[in-house]
Amino acid sequence: MTVLFVLLSLIAAFVEPEVVLLVAALIAPGQPAGAQAAPAPAGRQTPGTERFDFAVRSDFFAGFAGDAGRLQRAMDRCEQALAEDPRRAEALVWHGAGLGFQAGQGFRRGDRETGIGLWSRAIEEMNRAVGLEPDNVGVRIPRGATLLEATRGMSPEMSRPLLEMAVSDYEHTLELQSAYFATLGDHPKGELLFGLAEGSARLGRAADARRYFERLVQEAPASGQAPKARLWLETGTFPEGTTFACTGCHR
Repeated sequence: MTVLFVLLSLIAAFVEPEVVLLVAALIAPGQPAGAQAAPAPAGRQTPGTERFDFAVRSDFFAGFAGDAGRLQRAMDRCEQALAEDPRRAEALVWHGAGLGFQAGQGFRRGDRETGIGLWSRAIEEMNRAVGLEPDNVGVRIPRGATLLEATRGMSPEMSRPLLEMAVSDYEHTLELQSAYFATLGDHPKGELLFGLAEGSARLGRAADARRYFERLVQEAPASGQAPKARLWLETGTFPEGTTFACTGCHR
């Protein structure tokens, strides 16, 4: 499973506050059955229209897992949506994530020039999407998750500004979800808090990392990330070889 497949499956955990049932497979759990639906963050589709990630997510997942045809179909759908409305932020951020995956393919082929060009476009599109709809969880999380993973292989001087951006996306998401965060399942709460904690730790912000790890253990004890949070709280670090993939319903 590629890093970006894992990371984009993680995205689904954070953009399901409206649903009242737990959904299996590609759709992550949101708020529990019977919970009152929370108001959608600004920038989301109006009632009666299909959420854009529902239209492309399964094709992107399959594409990132190796199905080139479905990846192309997802990218084409983004491009069609952007041709109709160049300011459609969710289409733009998903297209940017797709370009990021293609950039990785270029680098793995040894085609550095193509990789750099695609990665530059990916960053530009994701940043433009956030600029268009800064309070849309469905835009913030795709960019933040992409950057959180992509920076793992970068030098510290290259990764720091992008990692700071990723953590800021997660922090803003937590702020946007504050009114209904307690109603979410342990999986989405754990993924968001773990991303905040691990990103803060990588930035050298140990106090922030500890605060988020403690919240994870207290507020999402059944999360698949809780054992890693407890380990960090005990040791202040992670053993070499620890994986940071989304855990739970996507595994």
